[in-house]
Amino acid sequence: MLKLIIFLMCFGVIFANNFWIVKPGPKYPPTKGEVWPKPQYQTKEKTFYIFNPLQFKIMSTYQTCDILTNAVERYFYILTSQIGGRIRKRKERAHRRHVSQGLNKGYINNLEIALMEPCEDYPHLNMDESYNLTVSATSTLSSPSIWGVIRGLETFSQLFYLSDDRNEIRINSTQIYDFPRYKHRGLLLDTSRHFISVTNILKTLDAMAMNKMNVFHWHIVDDQSFPYKSEKFPELSNVGAYDLSMVYTKEDIKKIIEFATNRGIRVIPEFDVPGHTASWGSSHPDLLTECYEGNKVVGLGPMNPTKNRTYILLRELFQEIQTWFPDRYFHIGGDEVGLDCWRSNPEIKEYMKNNTLTVAGLHALFMRRVIPLLTNNSKLIVWQEVFDEGVKLANDTLIQVWKYNWITEMINILIAGREVIFSSTWYLSEMSSEWPDFYLPDPRKMVYGITLNKNLLPGIVGGEACMWGEMVDDRNVINRVWPRASAVAERLWSTLDDKMNFKLEIPTETYSRIEEQTCRMIRRGVDAQPPSGPGFCNV
Repeated sequence: MLKLIIFLMCFGVIFANNFWIVKPGPKYPPTKGEVWPKPQYQTKEKTFYIFNPLQFKIMSTYQTCDILTNAVERYFYILTSQIGGRIRKRKERAHRRHVSQGLNKGYINNLEIALMEPCEDYPHLNMDESYNLTVSATSTLSSPSIWGVIRGLETFSQLFYLSDDRNEIRINSTQIYDFPRYKHRGLLLDTSRHFISVTNILKTLDAMAMNKMNVFHWHIVDDQSFPYKSEKFPELSNVGAYDLSMVYTKEDIKKIIEFATNRGIRVIPEFDVPGHTASWGSSHPDLLTECYEGNKVVGLGPMNPTKNRTYILLRELFQEIQTWFPDRYFHIGGDEVGLDCWRSNPEIKEYMKNNTLTVAGLHALFMRRVIPLLTNNSKLIVWQEVFDEGVKLANDTLIQVWKYNWITEMINILIAGREVIFSSTWYLSEMSSEWPDFYLPDPRKMVYGITLNKNLLPGIVGGEACMWGEMVDDRNVINRVWPRASAVAERLWSTLDDKMNFKLEIPTETYSRIEEQTCRMIRRGVDAQPPSGPGFCNV
């Protein structure tokens, strides 16, 4: 009986005077006008300004460009239509009361944006995302970079809130200096296991911008389907896609990249080789390895690393892809290769014997031959197996850690002078895990806890939440990603614990802030699921 009482008390049920009493209301009431992810430095006063969308303006005072113009138009719409549209007629009595208490400082009239340097055309790994924001009657937002302005506009939009009597939109007097802790803050989306529509990809990018994530890792093809519609090799999707309607055209890709760029988000394509390539074999079975049981062929496995035509097709396809995707980084995968298939194939066994290769050495040889097929200005991202097998990699290659023993793996990569993207504990495809499970892990803290060497930590450039597509499709992908990915976003942006201690607890205010962030996403058209139990949104 005692265990039952303790269990129920943990879930908000109180036993008193022989009655079971359930506290009414939301489990975690949402905050009002708090920012997600949490800014680095923020001072917020009790005094506030009232927002009237009819008298509010946003103006640029220094540099400008199309990306800035688009951002101003986008956030002006959010503020005046989505946020301002929630106002009912204000009660003058309540207004007078706050004036008499000295809290109401009048109306917020303007936001002046000072972009101090010319715009860059496309976001990049080392872009400056810092900004200064001061909220007053004439508010100011300044940044050296267009990307910092975009982050500051998002923060500014999150500071507005509905008064308790629901008659005013308010914003408190606030000063913020903000910048990201990690420079690579990504979301991987798998569009092969289930096709995800362009509409939902754009919604995903909007949600990423709201959470200050800056890399869309597009795992575009895999074993199950090949939805990339190549112009050089149209047969790859004509035969390899689920359906001719389930493909991404050059125009679709251009639209997605432009949409992402306007939000300060990079789009990095992944074409995973030599494994995860069964769909390539639908049109080009000669690219793949015949797998044997005894003397019998039982199917096709990874790409055949001994055939020159494999590399000829890859070179031409990769060159096309790189003309469509402007990011300098290109993810070539390299994970989960069916090495047993290679071991079973008589021709490959003979090739390994003649060249004194192990099967792992054959994988390394394949990767060494593929890397030069990319254009000269390319930079690589690979899964950790490529590093583990000793493939010679350029110093600026990013190694994505995703498997077990991740702390040791990160330390080995860092000691070797390479940089890390961390994903091991951030698999959103683990459907039973919720946002607190993703909130606590911090890759730099993990490494520091073992090595006590702060010099290694900058080599961890960031991380990615990964939504693999086996159990999500176009109907549920948005609400399974959000707000769980919001937890990863705050961990990668905010300096939540400067002292590197290891207290495994989440403050109650964080539960309330993610409630507000979830409601905010819902109001902007992102159908995020409830984060923490019973509650409601003032939509």
